[in-house]
Amino acid sequence: MSTHAPGQPTPIPTDQLQFSLPPVHESLADERRHRKERLAGALRLFGRFGFEDGVSGHITARDPEFTDCYWVNPFGMPFKHITVSDLILVNGEGQVVQGRSHVNQAAFTVHAQVHAARPDVVAVAHCHSLKGRALSTLGELLDPITQEACAFYADHALYNSVTGVAVDAEEGRRIADALGAHKALILRNHGLLTVGDTVDAAAWWFLTMERSCQVQLDARAAGRPILIDHKQAVSMREQLGSDLVAWISYQALWQDISRGEPDLLS
Repeated sequence: MSTHAPGQPTPIPTDQLQFSLPPVHESLADERRHRKERLAGALRLFGRFGFEDGVSGHITARDPEFTDCYWVNPFGMPFKHITVSDLILVNGEGQVVQGRSHVNQAAFTVHAQVHAARPDVVAVAHCHSLKGRALSTLGELLDPITQEACAFYADHALYNSVTGVAVDAEEGRRIADALGAHKALILRNHGLLTVGDTVDAAAWWFLTMERSCQVQLDARAAGRPILIDHKQAVSMREQLGSDLVAWISYQALWQDISRGEPDLLS
């Protein structure tokens, strides 16, 4: 029985309202193109948010057909200018198999090991963002002090060792081991690393983790933050901590960058 009040506009049935969900692709070529577009967009957003630091920082996306190869930003190219056609494909040996630019070997070493250890992961993001680096120097995890931070509650880890430019495959494996089954990793004295089952999810986790680092540092500077208790933190993580929620949360950013800078798709 309808509860609609007479004389009021008729509500539109919820099944007729638009709501975005991750697309289902008809071919590997379509899926590859989609991942590359989202990768180029995520890199531009990272540039916009100031995560780029010289030649450091990279996002990788596993190829849907050649699953031991991944797409990555070219070495030394500014994030804000990257297009789909600029992306390069790198195989499991760190060799460029498509494209004309060099690869950042640190990107290959760490990302390749994470991809190899986590076949469920499509994308890996790592940059030397300011607040992530600042929190990493404390050698501790995010505290459950906001609902955004609770998305990472008991679902991120600390690599409690100093890492420089990681070009050693063994160190890459240790980083992958420290990540385990989690969605994110704090690299002590280095920065943040996040993963996802889509480019969108990995990018969102990095963005919101960076902001959570800033909130934690600012709150600590102002006083003594009150922690959310374990039961509530777990509940919030269950509500907000899935890759699907991350994908949905990221869509406004994707629409902004793809509509505002459509040349990224070239």
